[in-house]
Amino acid sequence: MPTLAQVSAATPRQAAVLVVDDAPAHLGALRSMMLQQGYQTFVANSGERALGIAQRALPDLVLLDINLPGMDGMEVCRRLKAHPVTCNIPVIFMSARTETEDIVAAFDIGAADYIPKPLRLAEVCARVRAQLQFRRTSLSQQEQAERLRLIVNSIDEGLMIIEANGCIQYANPACDRYLGYGPGELAGIRLDSLLAPSVAQEYLDIFSRSMAGAAASQGFARDCRGAREVLIRQRDGILRAMDFTLTPMLADQPLFVALLHDITHHKQSENALQRAALADPLTKIPNRRHFDTFLEKEWQRAVRSSQPLSLIVLDVDHFKGYNDSLGHAAGDACLQQVAMALQSHALRATDIAARYGGEEFVLLFGETGFEAAATLGETIRAHIESLHIPNPGSTTSEWVTASLGVATIVPTQLDDLKSFFVAADRAMYAVKDAGRNGVRAVRTGAHLEPALS
Repeated sequence: MPTLAQVSAATPRQAAVLVVDDAPAHLGALRSMMLQQGYQTFVANSGERALGIAQRALPDLVLLDINLPGMDGMEVCRRLKAHPVTCNIPVIFMSARTETEDIVAAFDIGAADYIPKPLRLAEVCARVRAQLQFRRTSLSQQEQAERLRLIVNSIDEGLMIIEANGCIQYANPACDRYLGYGPGELAGIRLDSLLAPSVAQEYLDIFSRSMAGAAASQGFARDCRGAREVLIRQRDGILRAMDFTLTPMLADQPLFVALLHDITHHKQSENALQRAALADPLTKIPNRRHFDTFLEKEWQRAVRSSQPLSLIVLDVDHFKGYNDSLGHAAGDACLQQVAMALQSHALRATDIAARYGGEEFVLLFGETGFEAAATLGETIRAHIESLHIPNPGSTTSEWVTASLGVATIVPTQLDDLKSFFVAADRAMYAVKDAGRNGVRAVRTGAHLEPALS
């Protein structure tokens, strides 16, 4: 069973009316009528008393006579509208003054209605009901707007209202927090100035179409629906990855709602997973999967640019004997040192060093010709030997050494990537057959026969 407090809370509050008139007969009649209508009724016979009651009782409406002793009704209304507590209370004037200038003056200072005297009580009741209904509707709308404002301000999603010209009209606190701005600082900034250039023009085009008018709205509305990942510039200039959704609003003027969801941590985790998936867990340099993808990209770029591409296939000599004599822990440490040595020679964006499997490594050098690649191969071979990693099981050297095959090509559409790799691999095995710890370089391609240097 509901409690009395619950019943009271669920019951709409009784409307309260303040009646102000210095004529006792009018005051009594109006009070009786308001009570009959079910309103809580307060009365005052002077302006000063009316102001005091209004500020304490906060009535829902004031019926106010203009002709009052001392402070007249006009001044009472001015003070009610000037006070933050009573400024929204509707005021209905009652007066025998029916000149146009009096009525206009009353509305100019904030009156909600004006009833001429002598009063027709049924008309007064109707006007009071209309004003109270309007006030209830207005308060309900204000409450809904305030509730919506609190929701928008408390959500963790960034929200912006954007005008048709691309300027930000409003940004909620989460948006300010994401982008490093203070309250209100984003207002007036163009959205495209915050976006990475790769997508800024796309959204400028959407705004331009919106400026064409409501007739074009159906066409561009489809362009901007759905979340997508974009880079948005923070106040400090750093680009931050976010999910971004732009949706047109149904309004007299074209407006857009933009939602931002910070995915920085997600991207960091995603990037870390991608790096882990593309790195060899032992040596921390790229793995075979990463190398194959990189090789395919550089191959296509070399075909388009007609630039040379050089590949080195490297195998650590007598590595099985090294593991057998010194153990797998020492073998792992050896591979890690070799990997770091190789990595130090792949410094450009077009270079890569990778562990291809077991004791086999590969290096790719973009825009690198035959002579330069052969020199690089010898430099890398000497670098590995200079590490002076003892290899007691080797019949080639007292130190760990490597055999390197180098292939150089200027690829065309007639060439085959697999054949390019095979040429370097065969060159490496030729070094092994010749006694290991050496370099063999070949030129290859459809326009010439592979030849050992």
